[in-house]
Amino acid sequence: MKVSFFVTCLGDMFYVNASKAAVELLEHLGCEIDFPKAQTCCGQPAYNSGYHKETLEVAKHLVETFEHAEYVVGISGSCVFMIHEYVHLFEEGSEWQKRAIELKEKTYELTQFIVDILGVEDVGASYDGVATYHTSCHMTRLLGVKEAPFRLLENVNGLQMIDLPNRHDCCGFGGTFSVKMSDISEQMVDEKVEHIEETSANLLLGADGSCLMNIGGRLSRNESPVEVKHIAEILNSRGDV
Repeated sequence: MKVSFFVTCLGDMFYVNASKAAVELLEHLGCEIDFPKAQTCCGQPAYNSGYHKETLEVAKHLVETFEHAEYVVGISGSCVFMIHEYVHLFEEGSEWQKRAIELKEKTYELTQFIVDILGVEDVGASYDGVATYHTSCHMTRLLGVKEAPFRLLENVNGLQMIDLPNRHDCCGFGGTFSVKMSDISEQMVDEKVEHIEETSANLLLGADGSCLMNIGGRLSRNESPVEVKHIAEILNSRGDV
């Protein structure tokens, strides 16, 4: 099975280890990985800010970039959903919309792809630690990926999972929301951090780099000992502590 890897901006610039882990994990599961070098930002920041015309040009570029792919797999549910959203950017019934639909139907978030397409729930991972998991808004509410991450984490040898209180609450990032509504965003991430600390977990996991960066930044400023990792890093672990 051939997979074209969608690295996303944060995966490329800030979460390199998570990107590498995702590629290694997919290879471990028997996938052949292709990396289209022409890929760019999915256009979500512009789209969420109301610049739909500009987003349309980005959408066309990514449709062309991944058109050859058998499957497209990304490490951010938020960015994967944005690719799904391309369908609504193009004129109804147009050739571009048809091409966007074809891309949507073969584009998946990492855990979604492993569980729903590969049919795997135990990737043979091993990691000693006590963790809690943050469910990101776009991935759960819009993309609809809710159970896949938990099914995979439940089968990680040595990992103890603790449920995060009010785990479905937004962390306050919300893309440009955290910039436009910084005061409200700060209160939201403070509340999220309080719930994380309630669990006494030493590890926070998530599947969206944007949420992890926001929460991780707050934890760091609070001098919290809680470590933050992308789920791909844990699923690719073979006994690291």
